Amino acid sequence: MKRRTFMMDLAADTDKHERVRVELGDRGYDILIGPGLISEAGANLAEKFPDARLAIVTDSNVARHHLDAFVRGTDAAGLTSTVIMVKPGEGSKSFATFQDVCDQVLAARLERNDVIVALGGGVVGDLAGFVAGVVRRGMTFVQVPTTLLAQVDSSVGGKTGINTRFGKNLIGVFNQPALVLADTDTLDTLTERDFRAGYAEVAKYGLIDDPEFFVWLEENWRGIFDGGPARIEAIARSCRAKASVVAADEREAGRRALLNLGHTFGHALEAAVGYDGALLVHGEGVAIGMSLAHRFSAELGLCPEDDVARVERHLSAIGLPVHMQQIPGQLPPVAALMDSIAQDKKVSRGALTFILTRGIGQSFVETGVDPARVAAFLEEMHPS
Repeated sequence: MKRRTFMMDLAADTDKHERVRVELGDRGYDILIGPGLISEAGANLAEKFPDARLAIVTDSNVARHHLDAFVRGTDAAGLTSTVIMVKPGEGSKSFATFQDVCDQVLAARLERNDVIVALGGGVVGDLAGFVAGVVRRGMTFVQVPTTLLAQVDSSVGGKTGINTRFGKNLIGVFNQPALVLADTDTLDTLTERDFRAGYAEVAKYGLIDDPEFFVWLEENWRGIFDGGPARIEAIARSCRAKASVVAADEREAGRRALLNLGHTFGHALEAAVGYDGALLVHGEGVAIGMSLAHRFSAELGLCPEDDVARVERHLSAIGLPVHMQQIPGQLPPVAALMDSIAQDKKVSRGALTFILTRGIGQSFVETGVDPARVAAFLEEMHPS
């Protein structure tokens, strides 16, 4: 990822919004970042998609805070909409919910040029994006992410899908949105736990290949949590980092795999608790996973122990877990974790691929990692 001074080249959309461009030729799109974008969404959508009808996919938690304002704006802009409600939580990324949402889109007689809007966090975005990618062989898709995690990660880049009993996000399609509206006001409605979980994905961008950004986060994380300019700066910087990688490697043939730092371990831990958000949410799994990735790299003689300690110290200061024993309840044995890792999307002909690191901001893709070495490491880290 090309490093740039924070906020440089971010063209102001208005005095209060920032615009980040995802360069994908004629499929490129804008990410607008700032306050008030939920209430202004109708005007933005009507300008870009005149005469389109909308299917607004959301969950009951998000609807309670943001649906009325969103619909008022779209009504005022002359756009008609159908609201499709799903249950909150990872359980909605299922075949059953996917089928139900597809059926509701078709029952509303929405056409290919109409718009499916994901109003919610990563679960809603992944689900709605998958629906938009396959109903009528592809409909227009807009992301309106309402969590920090979704604003800096899952709403950008076009990865969509659902979970299966074999693992997370194993069924889906690459489907780029046509527009992302990241309203920073929505973050004030999050629980502290959910905001912390989203922050794990922000820290990830510094740990991948931008040590300057990680230093900035160490110095400014309190301002990000308090809101204001630091929050918008962190979101914009994260989006620019991801946009750069997606533009260079849209379908994860190479460099984009770096964005999975911590995710191979983290996804296995999520599967281990049955995707029960009461025990572990995605960002917490990523935090533990990034800690494990750095510690595993240190055991391989790649990463300095001081950097492992620094990563864990920063994530712990935020309030994120960094050890497997911090997950409530009893984890399954290492063999079950290895089964999940073997289903990881980066596995090629049975060979394990991990994102390892030589230190903060020095991550790299390592293919052909010895499964026995991974299993032995997890045995050391396992709470039992």
